[in-house]
Amino acid sequence: MYARFIKRALDFIGASFLLFLSSPLFIIVAIIVKLTSRGPVFFRQERTGLHGKTFTMCKFRSMAKDNDVNDMKSGDKVTKVGKILRATSLDELPQFINVIHGDMSFIGPRPWIPAYYQHMNDKQRHRNDVRPGITGLAQAYGRNNLNIYEKINYDLEYVRNVSFRNDIKVILVTIKMLFNREACELGKEGIHEELDMLKKQSLN
Repeated sequence: MYARFIKRALDFIGASFLLFLSSPLFIIVAIIVKLTSRGPVFFRQERTGLHGKTFTMCKFRSMAKDNDVNDMKSGDKVTKVGKILRATSLDELPQFINVIHGDMSFIGPRPWIPAYYQHMNDKQRHRNDVRPGITGLAQAYGRNNLNIYEKINYDLEYVRNVSFRNDIKVILVTIKMLFNREACELGKEGIHEELDMLKKQSLN
């Protein structure tokens, strides 16, 4: 009952309320992003969601306009403001819109680019049996201090035990993890390393 109906209702109500509550901050961040670097205010990227279907995830842009995840000749071009947005997780605010639309949930496995899903085995793809989340079990208990297999195992554990109690627990641990500066967002080098691990797995 909770996983199928109540969770979605709470997501919609909660995201709508928080988007309204944070609207002044939302506008301020948007203006700062626009005034401090060239490019769009929002970063939009295709991610894999519920049952493997793709959707467009939205965040405040934290990188330079010409940053390309597939270009390994240079590192990530994070803007000065982008570093602050990532450190405070303010870049995630636009994902409230994804939650309202039903593409995401507050709690669930993080939405990854489609290349991840393509190289997962059937068991690992069960992490997409629920809506992806703004935060999740793997995000709360280590974020990028975990390897790709550990992240997937945490995600699968969450899918097997979806409950209101566990969602509250993840939220509380996530708040604590926000103060851990070592647990930052994965850069393109890390993304390619994880994809290489999954590709090698699929060849075995």
